[in-house]
Amino acid sequence: MIIDLTLSLTPWQAVSYNAYLSLAAEMLKVKKNRIKEVTVIRRSVDARQRNVRINLALKVYIDEKKPEVVSSIYDFRNVENERPVAVVGAGPAGLFAALRLIELGYRPIVFERGKAVSDRKRDIARIFREGIINPDSNLGFGEGGAGAFSDGKLYTRSAKRGDVKKVLELFVQFGADPNILIDAHPHIGSDKLPRIIRNIRQQIIDSGGEVHFGCRVNGLIIKGKHCIGLTTTDGQRYDRMPVILATGHSARDVYRFLDEAGISMEAKGFAMGVRIEHPQAEIDTMQYHTSQRSEFLPPAEYYFATQVNDRGVYTFCMCPGGFIIPAATTPGEIVVNGMSASGRNSPFANAGVVVEIKPEDAQQHFKQHGIFAGLEMQWRLEQQCFALANNTQSAPAQRLKDFIAGRKSTDLPSSSYYPGLTVAPLHTELPAHISERLRSGFRLFNRRTDGAFASSNAIIAGVESRTSSPLRIPRNDKHQHIELAGLFPCGEGAGYAGGIVSAAMDGQQCATAVAMFWYEHIARQHPFFK
Repeated sequence: MIIDLTLSLTPWQAVSYNAYLSLAAEMLKVKKNRIKEVTVIRRSVDARQRNVRINLALKVYIDEKKPEVVSSIYDFRNVENERPVAVVGAGPAGLFAALRLIELGYRPIVFERGKAVSDRKRDIARIFREGIINPDSNLGFGEGGAGAFSDGKLYTRSAKRGDVKKVLELFVQFGADPNILIDAHPHIGSDKLPRIIRNIRQQIIDSGGEVHFGCRVNGLIIKGKHCIGLTTTDGQRYDRMPVILATGHSARDVYRFLDEAGISMEAKGFAMGVRIEHPQAEIDTMQYHTSQRSEFLPPAEYYFATQVNDRGVYTFCMCPGGFIIPAATTPGEIVVNGMSASGRNSPFANAGVVVEIKPEDAQQHFKQHGIFAGLEMQWRLEQQCFALANNTQSAPAQRLKDFIAGRKSTDLPSSSYYPGLTVAPLHTELPAHISERLRSGFRLFNRRTDGAFASSNAIIAGVESRTSSPLRIPRNDKHQHIELAGLFPCGEGAGYAGGIVSAAMDGQQCATAVAMFWYEHIARQHPFFK
């Protein structure tokens, strides 16, 4: 007999198999020796009350053994001689699209402008140490995309878009900790992600697919109302294949060549703001209601959201035990983001705090740039922050208390941001429609935490500008561009995802749509792909 059971436990009980085994036997009124196995299928922290509890969803095996677990759930066939599909971008959307194509019997040809994930590390180190940005190899571009050196959070509010469970199982199959299958907020960590990404790439190659690094796509091959391939900056043409365009939201040159080719796009909302940082111990105290976090509890997280003058103000990509990182993709700009290692053992916690930007907001300030008004708004603020930092990657920063009060900071506390911080009056340097809403949001978040949020050690750094794309590449219900058959806009860069998991799910769905597209065109004996 197998019974599902949920227990509310103290932190130490939740890490003790014997403790929750005994409690399960007591609740089910069976003898302990009849329980052959107890498996945790879901784990979450409940910090709403002063005494923090851990909720465990269990599967209890009474009088029978747990079935053996298959280590590799998904098999990948050899597709070396199968029909090709171009996949532009080797981020989560592109990689998971490639894996799904292999499952369906198609040969992915992956084009990545940046370097392999191991080689990216050298270029990223130069950003940290020297402030030198390689525009094709940085924290945004390269194998794994922006997700490769991010926090590696694997939860999404987009469960209806696809199979979250399959995404997590694939991560485990390629080397992630199986705990991501049970944690309410699963997390891999920036130290573990590169190895997993290498394993995915090797699977693509072993299955007969191709992965081309340092290969920037600069155009599409269009015949009539069909996209039949692409061109690259080294002069190569790859035709007679549909294209999954999964380039990420920082590939601004892609939007430009699409526009030049007359391929329609549309403005969409996005968000910009700052990254806030506290000592992790302060967040633990704020969330766990104790001066000393239990060794059985993870570093505490938070999420806040409100509305200020008809625009959302909310925290984004919270990284407990993490680091603020320089995420610019072009020289002459500053972009900040957050990451954490699997152990989340940094003494700092950070999160983006951003203000919703609607298309009409961007148009109000940059109308002359048309559909690219949002991109221009991002870029101008990123350049402005670079100038504030004396043309270095030393991010402009301010004490949170000073930002709220509207006064300059005279100094800054220590920070995780390795290139260093430059004192700057962000309350006046940020656009007023962002700055004023942030200040109101911070005041509210501080009240909600009884004054703990706006501590004397809290700082903000700018600018957090790459939360999502200001543009969408419109597609129909078959995941194809609304005007161009054979082009499948995909992931964050196309405006259909927001994070690792949602991008991976969108990649899988686009791959499935490509398989249907190939089937229909083979049945019709379409000349474009012969």
